[in-house]
Amino acid sequence: MADMPQDPGQDRAASRSVDEQIFEGRALGSKLRLTLTNVPRAEAEIGWRSVVDEFDAVDRSMSAYRDDSDVLQLNGRAGQLEATPVDRRLYAAVAMADRAWCQTGGRFDSRILSVLQVLGRPGIQPVRIPTQETWPTPSGIQRDPRRSAIAISTSIDLGGIGKGLALRWALDRLAGTLDPIGRGGLIEAGGDLVGRGPGPTGQEWLIGIDDPDGGSDPVAVVGLASGGLCTSSIEVSSWTGPDGESVHHLIDPRTGRPGGHGLKSVTVATADPVWAEIWSKALFLAGPEEIGPEARRRDLAAWWIYEDGALEMTPAARQRLRWP
Repeated sequence: MADMPQDPGQDRAASRSVDEQIFEGRALGSKLRLTLTNVPRAEAEIGWRSVVDEFDAVDRSMSAYRDDSDVLQLNGRAGQLEATPVDRRLYAAVAMADRAWCQTGGRFDSRILSVLQVLGRPGIQPVRIPTQETWPTPSGIQRDPRRSAIAISTSIDLGGIGKGLALRWALDRLAGTLDPIGRGGLIEAGGDLVGRGPGPTGQEWLIGIDDPDGGSDPVAVVGLASGGLCTSSIEVSSWTGPDGESVHHLIDPRTGRPGGHGLKSVTVATADPVWAEIWSKALFLAGPEEIGPEARRRDLAAWWIYEDGALEMTPAARQRLRWP
């Protein structure tokens, strides 16, 4: 996703009315991009380093793809009832996953790592399957906030909220840079982003919702004054499963299989990028028949694309629509 003019064919350079600086790199398996408006160069470079540092810290804490991550160490203790102290970022992530499980009726569930391993997802570290058959909490997570201690019933995957948390914390670290009136910032990590302050036109950020079929033009452009916007799509991470079938990373905990059949992508905007990420996944797993009623009932700004390419949105999302 990227900021863009209301008319996708309009000359972007002509629409700029403020000073803009862009930094790009990679983090958490995605392109990382920071756009700053009206920020002096020296401060902008410091801000970029703080964003990169935060994403690196989240990677060390939560990655399922590196054998030295904190979550892999926690997974090694899965099934043990005694909670053990963990890194503050990891504690916050597991606590958020626990709340997300409750808020989404179990559709967001971090206990899918073993399923991804069985389906042959490339790159993940081997998962330990615990022998513990009973657990005191239905979510499979026990927390002791006084000691920042965690116990888990089975191995967990925090990829479903890692980027959202990295975006939230990176924006917090940019607070001093963005505090002066008239300054703005947008952090993008793949299909997830968070913004604050004015965009390059001096007004809200204009965000294109990507075509899940890979087209160069967005399917819609939405306005973002502040907050997060995240997309879940089967195009992001798909591979051939052990039986030769095409599978993807959005696992329905109710079936233990990839879910959301009939949908191609779901985008959600909320004040907090973490909840935007959570709800984009939970709504995707609601499927094409339930997504509309669920999103409207929760008054979410949500856009979704069906397998036939049709775009639908909630009333809250339509208020943010800038094109078409």
